Amino acid sequence: MNAAGLAKCPTALVALALCSACAGSAVAPSTATLSATYVGRTLSVNGRLVTAARLGPPNRYAAIAPHGHGRRPHEYVINDYGTYAGIFNYPKSTNQKGIIDNVGGQGCTNVLSGYGKKTFWIVAGTAQITNYKVPQTPIKTLSVPSGANPSSCAMNAAGDLAVGILYGSDTGDIFIFKHASGKGTAIPTPLAREYFDGYDAKGNLFLDGFTNASAFQLDEIPSGTKTVQTIVTSNTVGFPGSVQWDGTYLTVTDQANNSMYQYTVTGTHAKL
Repeated sequence: MNAAGLAKCPTALVALALCSACAGSAVAPSTATLSATYVGRTLSVNGRLVTAARLGPPNRYAAIAPHGHGRRPHEYVINDYGTYAGIFNYPKSTNQKGIIDNVGGQGCTNVLSGYGKKTFWIVAGTAQITNYKVPQTPIKTLSVPSGANPSSCAMNAAGDLAVGILYGSDTGDIFIFKHASGKGTAIPTPLAREYFDGYDAKGNLFLDGFTNASAFQLDEIPSGTKTVQTIVTSNTVGFPGSVQWDGTYLTVTDQANNSMYQYTVTGTHAKL
């Protein structure tokens, strides 16, 4: 794929100095060479399970949205697993200024909380959980156990990194890397497949995915604990999507309905 110019079918967008934990529109790029099947409700592309709900329509371009302050951060459009991340500097230019090869999946940073202002993470594979210095210099790489295939990526204000497991060994689990270092601590969850996660301002971790019955579920790991509790949403979510804190609400994307929901979470209930 040649994505020079504008961002083509992004899987995830990380805009440094803009977002606390960016993770995917999750629409897999569509080309004639891709082979797609489903394992239950999970899409498999060329033999690898992905967090996209479906293959995208024929290639299209989408501009990176402008922001409301004078800074000029880097934006990273992270494409499908095993491909690349495109590097942009918008609004200075809409031209792609570089790429990071052999990555894909999801990415995150936490610059709004003052941590890692010039660094970001890309979760591209079991041993490809890599921290980069802007614009594209690798600093260090973490890993999850062999056979575990990671999906999500989130970071809290303390610099702890949360990585979810989509399938394989430890499927549905969350690995917490304290200060984004060392060996992650596994926290089992009720999910059969974990798709996306995100921290709120208090350090509570929210994650979504599918249960063994292929039903959507939103869970929370309260700050400072290893306890997982299920959050009941006031509406029906059709398919897991990005989970992020927008400063006021917990936002969850529903890939099935192309919608983003803003929730107020009280106890174990999330209300629109």
